[in-house]
Amino acid sequence: MSAGDDQLSITTARPPRRGVTTRRLLMIINRGSRSGGEAAGIAVSRLGAAGYDLVISAPHSPREVAPWIEAHADDAEAVVIAGGDGSLNAAAPALVKTGLPLGVIPAGTANDLARTLGLPENMEAAADVITAGHRREIDLGDVNGHPFFNVASLGLSAELARQLTKETKRRFGRLGYAITALRVLTNARPFRAMIVSSDGAVRVKTLQIAVGNGRYYGGGMAVDHRAEIDDSHLDLYSLEIGRVWKLLAMAYDFRKGRHGLWQEVRASRDTSFEIRTRRPRPINADGELVTFTPARFTVLPRAVTVFVPRPEGQAGS
Repeated sequence: MSAGDDQLSITTARPPRRGVTTRRLLMIINRGSRSGGEAAGIAVSRLGAAGYDLVISAPHSPREVAPWIEAHADDAEAVVIAGGDGSLNAAAPALVKTGLPLGVIPAGTANDLARTLGLPENMEAAADVITAGHRREIDLGDVNGHPFFNVASLGLSAELARQLTKETKRRFGRLGYAITALRVLTNARPFRAMIVSSDGAVRVKTLQIAVGNGRYYGGGMAVDHRAEIDDSHLDLYSLEIGRVWKLLAMAYDFRKGRHGLWQEVRASRDTSFEIRTRRPRPINADGELVTFTPARFTVLPRAVTVFVPRPEGQAGS
């Protein structure tokens, strides 16, 4: 069965009066996300009550998401994703190509983009953000032609993405990240890499290299406390520690994005980076393995428009 077989076009409000244009939204539901079904029901009810016509797809594979959006983009007002960061990552190419705004109903395990954007965890409130209509232009990162919202990395997090199963996420939620991370750390070994930026090239021995576009990743860790998703820059860190147990001492600073204060953590900010390794290493982008080293990371400024809460005291859209 293809994504098209799962497409369902429904009118969730009264038929429009003659001469009134239908407000149509494309909605992607991640059937495998932890709260996808609940999010879908809430979004359909809330958005339908606001007068939107929803065209819904529940694709079997992330590869089906972008082509489906492009095929149904005509006359659509926006795209709504009821899922997690992986679902959002799958939609990114189509969002860039069509220029359609993005609405997010957080229904994943980590929901790091939602956290970066300041979206409410409550799904009803998240749907109301979409109907309120306030928008913000944000950057995308790109690694070897694959766009990402949050972070792209190699090393520990790529191995975590490989081992973290859908069943673990569905059963344990965010605790599943900790369980899998402990298993990954037990067998972690440093690797050698070259990092190239506008400051030149440096050789490192590291457990992980992460390049962030947004602020949060990995269930709420911050790539850098200064990072903004619309600052037209990428933030890199390289974890150059000799003993894995020292990560426990760094845990609080990783949550706050201040790990760059440790001498074992190399931190850099630039508009592009290149990472080379002796043998190809997998790259994890927004929780999905998408490419291998050598890898070139660039920023795509103001690439996507998203619905976000209106800042306090600001009137209008």
